Amino acid sequence: MKSSRRPKQIDCLGLGITPLDLLFEVDQYPSAGTKINSCGLTVQGGGPVPNVMIGLRRLGHSSALITAMADDLAGKTGVEELRREGVNTRFIVTKRGSSDTAVGLIERGSGRRTMVLERTIGVAARDVVLSRLPVPKVVHLDGRDMPACVKLARWGRRVGAGVCVDVGSMRNDVSALLPLANHLVVADAFALPFTGSRTAKRAVERLRQSCPGTVVVTEGTRGAIGWENGEFARGRAFKVRNVDTTGAGDAFHTGYIYGLLHGFDLAERLSYGAAVAALKCTRMGARTGIPTLSQVRRFLKGRTATYA
Repeated sequence: MKSSRRPKQIDCLGLGITPLDLLFEVDQYPSAGTKINSCGLTVQGGGPVPNVMIGLRRLGHSSALITAMADDLAGKTGVEELRREGVNTRFIVTKRGSSDTAVGLIERGSGRRTMVLERTIGVAARDVVLSRLPVPKVVHLDGRDMPACVKLARWGRRVGAGVCVDVGSMRNDVSALLPLANHLVVADAFALPFTGSRTAKRAVERLRQSCPGTVVVTEGTRGAIGWENGEFARGRAFKVRNVDTTGAGDAFHTGYIYGLLHGFDLAERLSYGAAVAALKCTRMGARTGIPTLSQVRRFLKGRTATYA
């Protein structure tokens, strides 16, 4: 009899882009046509979904990643970093071309950032071999490679996994993915223009027409608002010394999914997401400041100020 090659169950299986981030810290944004010196450089892997897979590992959970990388320096660096963090990388697809690369300018003092992404390869639906995947408790998707995301989301629902979808801005059309999400947790930069709404609460109400599950819209320092089981919940953002906001939304998803895995109610998930995001923002880079579980617990036990 042929033995099954399917790995054992894991906590979270993600599918998303994995760029190598080159983050330059600058005193102020340059005007067009000028040249400036940076006052710091951070080079590390990035991407919304892989950042969450690393974040969950630091919080004590198992994770695996499906992504496309080339056999180049950026790809090798990215895979090595994921392995060091304990993320299962056996489902990474190696392709010809160049691995994703992102360059960011981070403004010292405010922590605001501008990112530029170069992307030439991606995960196709045929690259997602369902029979070889571990059965996850949660599937996490960024909506970039839509045919692959839809395939994985449908399978996730069939095997009883929660399907969590993160969309940070208006890019490609993700409409086909919304009805498959159990947890649609998106930034206001996507939710407001997508729904034509002026407020996050109104955007949540309109997104509910497409998504049958929980809907959350994050608003940076204004916190987050979500709807679940017939009720709204509001979460506040924590005040910290803001060094770099790169990956703050990814960190929020890390805390949110941690709460999901532990049966937290929506308000608790929003609070945990806000705590992980706040701690991340105290360090340069999307991954440097992702906290451990003990750091999150200490942070939440302290008298932490919030934005109004």
